[in-house]
Amino acid sequence: MLALMQADPVLFTIACGVVGLLVGSFLNVVIYRLPKIMEREWHEQCAALNDQPVSDQAPFSLSVPRSACPSCGHKISALENIPIVSYLWLRGKCAGCNTRISPRYPVIEALTGILSAAAAGHFGMNASAIGAIFLIWALIALTFIDFDIQLLPDSITLPLLWLGLLFNLQSTFVPLQSAVIGAMVGYLSLWSIYWLFKLATGKEGMGFGDFKLLAAIGAWLGWSMLPLVILLSSAVGAIVGIILIILAKQGRSVPIPFGPYLAGGGLIALFWGPGIMQSYLATLT
Repeated sequence: MLALMQADPVLFTIACGVVGLLVGSFLNVVIYRLPKIMEREWHEQCAALNDQPVSDQAPFSLSVPRSACPSCGHKISALENIPIVSYLWLRGKCAGCNTRISPRYPVIEALTGILSAAAAGHFGMNASAIGAIFLIWALIALTFIDFDIQLLPDSITLPLLWLGLLFNLQSTFVPLQSAVIGAMVGYLSLWSIYWLFKLATGKEGMGFGDFKLLAAIGAWLGWSMLPLVILLSSAVGAIVGIILIILAKQGRSVPIPFGPYLAGGGLIALFWGPGIMQSYLATLT
């Protein structure tokens, strides 16, 4: 099979797209359950610090209990959990009570499948494609978790940073020196902005998870891509923020998560960063 995919890039692209669909279904579980797991851990830690007994709770993890409808408790079978197909077959409703299922589930599955296939087609069958796909999966999970709870879990950002350095041991995307400097500069740049803003206004402009996410992106793509990532994420964040204020009448004091825009900037830099930088430098000569 590996020989066939190596001989036929289209087959490799399709295979990565299918795997991406399956992983997208799992990412839906991660996006929904990981914040709840974190909340449980926080309650347990608070109880331990206050010498209070930890309340007995049913086991809850990424694999336990089985996925079920939140309205009626109907256990989702394997046939009801096929990416995209099951949603269309069920017409977007629970098989047990006909409650509407959020379209976000198939959207995440489709997005993961499409971007995984795009990475396979862009990089070919090599370590760069495998690394890019892992990076894409992590950024998708972080994006939607940050949208939901405005937090970027360390359990994703920190392994992502180390994984980027691991892939670049062999200069998969950039030389290791550039990756290490990228991790350092990525963290310290936003950390500096955070403290300057806090000293000037007395408010926190962003969270520490944003520092770690940009450090992880720097570890994958190198320090030279960080200005582009910050520029793209800031531009998109500003545009979306203005739209929300105008159309949704969202107050200016309502915080907007920055993680999704960093992730978006990182994805653009992953696919087209070198070309964008070359085009920009060409205009200066």
